[in-house]
Amino acid sequence: MRTCDIYPRVCRAKGSPGPYCCKKKCVNVLTDELNCGKCGKKCKFSETCCKGECVNTMFNKKHCGGCNKKCKKGNSCTYGMCNYS
Repeated sequence: MRTCDIYPRVCRAKGSPGPYCCKKKCVNVLTDELNCGKCGKKCKFSETCCKGECVNTMFNKKHCGGCNKKCKKGNSCTYGMCNYS
């Protein structure tokens, strides 16, 4: 079996889950909640991996309700919604 620790190029092949090799598995450290930003960095239960950073999308203005969903300037993020009142 060809694992990425021996053959790192397999992670860059078409259909690979991601271009990075973590514990013999190809992953995308920008979105993988078990390897967020780097191999082995796990996000907490309430967090999502957005751009390699563990964030709580329920309260993060840059990732409100999901990755890359920005609230307009001056609006807050509450329960995954911008400007919730």
